[in-house]
Amino acid sequence: MASGRVDLTVRGGGAFGLAIAFEASRRGAKVRLIEKVRLGAGSSGGTVGALAPHVPEQWNPKKQFQFESLRMAQGFWDGVREAGGLDAGYARLGRIQPLADEAQVTRARERAQGAAELWQGFADWRIMPADGFGPLAPHSPTGLVIYDTLSARAAPRAAGAAMAAAISALGGEIVIGDAPEEGAVVHATGAKGLADLSDAFGKQVGNGVKGQSALLRFDAGTAPQVYAESLHIVPHADGTVAIGSTSERDYDAADSTDAQLDALIEKARRICPVLSEAPVIDRWAGVRPRAKSRAPMLGAWPDRAGHFIANGGFKIGFGMAPKVAQVMVALALDGHDAIPEGFRVEDNL
Repeated sequence: MASGRVDLTVRGGGAFGLAIAFEASRRGAKVRLIEKVRLGAGSSGGTVGALAPHVPEQWNPKKQFQFESLRMAQGFWDGVREAGGLDAGYARLGRIQPLADEAQVTRARERAQGAAELWQGFADWRIMPADGFGPLAPHSPTGLVIYDTLSARAAPRAAGAAMAAAISALGGEIVIGDAPEEGAVVHATGAKGLADLSDAFGKQVGNGVKGQSALLRFDAGTAPQVYAESLHIVPHADGTVAIGSTSERDYDAADSTDAQLDALIEKARRICPVLSEAPVIDRWAGVRPRAKSRAPMLGAWPDRAGHFIANGGFKIGFGMAPKVAQVMVALALDGHDAIPEGFRVEDNL
């Protein structure tokens, strides 16, 4: 890598862009990150922060990539804190899911066998009694829950601020607005970037999906997160619990909340009665980037030498960020391509 100049320009100050800039910085590259609005202006400025795995069955490259990223997470976030001094609120506290009937119990036991093989002893997928999981433990009709020890949490806004501090501490440059591009250029520009890419390629490569979420003031300590009725309920280290999220393909306003969020909050209070009186302290709405392949869209920008794309972290951006950063830095700076099939830019064209 050349000295006295920028080796890597990253466009976009969300989870992918910040993680890539941090990974390159700690490798010794000179980095410039350019964000037009503000860090976390898109979906990475939300509230939920559920770093949860796909089910351990019908294994595919996407699930393997995500598993590797979740396995890397502790070291990644420890490195962020050590470099910049700020904490992302990361903790691998697991997740519980209530089991509604015997059919679900049978399916969960089959998946436990898959986890034993596919998670390589790093984490477990257990069937356990519902009691004993702290204040958020939901009612389970069977009295049983799935408890996986792979799921973790990170507070999205704290994580973004922590990565920004680490980049700056390592000598990286963060520009809010615009600046010249130098060196290799990675475009990690979220939902707006997917729309721009669709225009550039003359075909739909992805779209934005609106989500709404909320923060409640309730200190659940080190209780595991809950996933029930398609709803994430995630306790954070700052004495809050995040609730989310909706998935809206059609919407009038990208950044406004409405009755759909009210319904989620009421559902969360029903699932976890301990939240029934917890005050709502923040309501959030934003648009998340969903690539056509449903996996992150990673790789070289076709016919644009020296430019690369990292986009499409729909709902899994922070969970995928450590591995995305690793493979994108290796590609952009070293020319080493470790992107799995299904994740490539060409898979969306």
